[in-house]
Amino acid sequence: MKVSDFDYDLPEALIAPHPAPVRDGARLMVLHRSGETMEHRTFRDVVEYVRPGDAMVVNETRVFPARLLGRGPGGGKVEVLLLRREEGEVWEALGRPGRRLRHGARILFEPGGLEGEVMGVLPDGRRRIRLLGAGTEETIARIGRVPLPPYLRREETPEDRERYQTVYARTPGAVAAPTAGLHFTTDLIERIRGRGVDLVPILLHVGAGTFRPVTVEDPTQHRMEAEYYEMGADAAARIARAKQRGGRVIAVGTTSTRALETAWAEGAGCGRSGWTEIFIHPPYAFRAVDALITNFHLPRSTLLMLVSAFAGREFILRAYREAVDRGYRFYSYGDAMLIL
Repeated sequence: MKVSDFDYDLPEALIAPHPAPVRDGARLMVLHRSGETMEHRTFRDVVEYVRPGDAMVVNETRVFPARLLGRGPGGGKVEVLLLRREEGEVWEALGRPGRRLRHGARILFEPGGLEGEVMGVLPDGRRRIRLLGAGTEETIARIGRVPLPPYLRREETPEDRERYQTVYARTPGAVAAPTAGLHFTTDLIERIRGRGVDLVPILLHVGAGTFRPVTVEDPTQHRMEAEYYEMGADAAARIARAKQRGGRVIAVGTTSTRALETAWAEGAGCGRSGWTEIFIHPPYAFRAVDALITNFHLPRSTLLMLVSAFAGREFILRAYREAVDRGYRFYSYGDAMLIL
């Protein structure tokens, strides 16, 4: 297996720079693993494919405005992306340009409001930054910007504050949205529940590693970045109960999938929390997930490898070629796929 085995051609015009006008109005490609057939629907039609007794698992992480703009030593412009809080107000962060963010550098994010100090430079180039100022959480929420994926190649708009967030987002901590969930509306969720489906929330804080390219030709040599996850005892019991009664576990997104598979590898039906570095690629025997809702992913990416492990590499690449031919919209704000 090589990384190049997961490549495909995508016209740049099919990368969706903005969300669909209506959340559940995106297109939906339905893949049936048995028979390797495809259907083309609208996302709100997903309700037709669920059954009483199923458990639909969603990631309730909330994207926080982690992108901060400021001035470094000498007044030069700098940009910081907060990744995770280490302790107190010390954060692990990405920063650029690196020459202005050396150890000891002071950053002014907002006059009289928020400052930063570079406490150290890590071996991989990331920074440890201490934030200084009153009301830090409130200030970040006010002046921080939505950390849009870099491939969108645009600045945030007011629309992104709401649309780059799932309607069931609860716990702040992600620097990227669990994008498969962006298609759900509160009305669609109620319709799914009305079909006898248990909607089960779990948590995985999506990190910047979701955009990290695979730079080695042998994917088994790629190391995933650790991401924090939680699956409460109640959620684990509900998921296990659905499986015991013959229902399916439908994971909404690759993040839910990774959290589920991490937890189930350590013991089915038990609450778990911690850090996961699980890298799912072919061949992989899924323990928890029976069906998957996901978006269309970048070529040569770990996410494309995950869905290939679930549905088969050749079937997935054939579906992607079909999606390109039919003009589906790709990536975070793009259309969706349901794999049964």
